[in-house]
Formats: sequence, C-alpha cells, structure tokens
Amino acid sequence: MTNERADRRPKYQRIADELKEDIRAGQYVPGDRLPGENDIMATYDVARMTARQALGVLQSEGIAEARKGAGVFVRSFHPIRRRGIQRLSERQWGSGKSIWSTETENRDLTVDQLEVTEEEAAEDIALALDVEPGSPVCVRSRRFVLDGKPVLLARSYLPATIVAGSAITQEDTGPGGTYARLAELGHKPVHFREELRSRMPLAAEAERLNLSMGTPVILITRTAFAEEGHPVEFNRMTLDSAAYILEYDFDA
Repeated sequence: MTNERADRRPKYQRIADELKEDIRAGQYVPGDRLPGENDIMATYDVARMTARQALGVLQSEGIAEARKGAGVFVRSFHPIRRRGIQRLSERQWGSGKSIWSTETENRDLTVDQLEVTEEEAAEDIALALDVEPGSPVCVRSRRFVLDGKPVLLARSYLPATIVAGSAITQEDTGPGGTYARLAELGHKPVHFREELRSRMPLAAEAERLNLSMGTPVILITRTAFAEEGHPVEFNRMTLDSAAYILEYDFDA
C-alpha cells in the first residue's frame, strides 16, 4: 500500500498541510503570495475545486488571507491575546486605562462606525438588564480596528434611567470608558459574566469584519453587575475568530 493510500486525509487537506509546513519552515513568510489555484493544480495534478479547498483551509485557520484580484497571501496579522479576566479588573478601568490597553500594547487601535442611540428594550435585552420590555436603553455600537484590520463588533445596552445625561451617552466616554463612568454614577460594576459560542458569520458581519470565506466568528455576551447583583450593562460582541487567542488565567 502506498503512503498516499495509507493517508486517509482528503487530498485538499494534505496539500494544505504541506503548504502550512512550508510556511513554518520559512519558505513563505508573512506577506508572501502563496501558490495560486493554477499552480496547485499543476503541481499536485488535482482539480480546481481541490486546489481552492486547500487554500480555503489556510484562510479559515487564519494562516492566509485572500486579496481580491491578487491572490492568497500569508497573513501578517498577529492575533490578539484576549485576557478575559484581567482586562475587566477594576485596577484596569478604575485607573483610567482602556480594557484594551494590555492587549494592544503599541499597536494601532481605532474605533469606527460608532453610533450612540436610545432605543426601546426588546424582550431579550429587557430580560438581560432586568427592566420592563420597551424601557429606554442607551445603545453604543462600534467596530474595533487593530493595525488596519477589523477584529470586533460590539453593541452595548445600558438602562437610560442610569446613564441619561452622562458621558456614556456621548461618543467619547472619557478615561476608563463606560465602567469608570458607571462607577462615578454610583453603579460600579463588581461582577461580570461572559458567555461564548461560535457560528458562521452573517453576510453583514463578514463584510464589516472583512472576513475570508469560511472564517467563523466568536460571539461573546457580557453582563456587568453592580452591587446586589443588579445588571447595569449588556454587551454583545462579534469577534473574527482568526484574530483572537482567548486566554483565561486564574487561581485554583
């Protein structure tokens, strides 16, 4: 039995693994163009669909990215190490720092597509915030772009009865962000709960995050609680899964 017959991986996966090994060996470095579909077809004697699937594996794993009209390139973006516990510490936002600061270091972080509106709470939002459906809520929507790459969409909901007239209803919430302002208003967050799941992106999400085909998103919902367990913020986040490493570091 030949090695090829013994290897039960699909042919496109074997090709993808060989390309990954070439990248690890330094044959292709970040920013380099990978062999195109025609090159792979000729080298491995496979159909175009197989070549396309092989390149798709590298894109879905965040190793490569397609550039329209130019080809597929080794990705040069360094993933964000999201420290899920440390970033929400009061030592962070309570000292006027952004909860992003320890993750982005000297990298270029910008926030765009920023909108601050007031809406009536839908049933799921009302349930999360423990308010009546239809109650007014402040909604903060934004996109985070790191080193020119969109990485996160976020949409926060806060009871208007708490934040009306405060800096939270403005585009710039000031040093320490929303949580520092909540503390000033007498609603300091003392407990957070995050829930994570994953799925394929909606068309609008893929466009706003500039996702390569086949790349899933990570969905994180976070609820911030003040004293006595009262929820003061509900945040829905959509992350480019290829842009993140989720790290949770805590004592036993």
